[in-house]
Amino acid sequence: MEPILVAKDVEKIYKNLAGEEFYALNHVSMEIGRKSLTILRGRSGSGKTTMLNMMSALDLPDKGVITCEGTQINVTDESIREQFRRTTIGYVFQAVALIPIMNAYENVEFSLRLAGYQGDYKERIEECLTKVGLRDRMYHMPYEMSGGEQQRVAIARAIAHKPKLIFADEPTAELDTQTALQVIKVFKELIEKEDVSIIMTTHDAGLFDVGDVCYEMEDGQIVGKHDTV
Repeated sequence: MEPILVAKDVEKIYKNLAGEEFYALNHVSMEIGRKSLTILRGRSGSGKTTMLNMMSALDLPDKGVITCEGTQINVTDESIREQFRRTTIGYVFQAVALIPIMNAYENVEFSLRLAGYQGDYKERIEECLTKVGLRDRMYHMPYEMSGGEQQRVAIARAIAHKPKLIFADEPTAELDTQTALQVIKVFKELIEKEDVSIIMTTHDAGLFDVGDVCYEMEDGQIVGKHDTV
């Protein structure tokens, strides 16, 4: 089966405080399989978040090509990239970033409005919150929820508009091990139920084997690839 997203020879160069150039990404190539959980693992500064930003069209590489289902997404036309971000992908951040004055239901509803979702809002919101195990908590405010529950609301918000790809940047970094594994379990269930592909960054060695594929990153390069399927 053809991968849903392909990155080939991606480079990103920044300058340090002394004005010297350094590679944040140095000829990075990877493939994201359909209905899979892909892990980008590495220490802070390894390039994993930079690579996530390139693949999600939040930033542009200096060189290289990134395609999603054969369509190049690293284009300079911001309107094309914005459309890709609004309709094709969802994003889960390390800092949950729920809107504090909205309950769980309203947080998910807000994301549907931003994406211009055409379906039944109520039905889709309840479906998504049920899938992440929060049907009985949908009218609770963020401050009434645990960190793990808030992250599950964020996941429900990310899948609500039925994206093909979910990008999750250190989604378990602020969670204890048990709660982190619960989030991973939710991801795997959503891959099956929502036909979505998930790309997740982590620095946690304990999560090395939870994905279908794990890319090990160091100093802006891929130094290892581990397939678990």
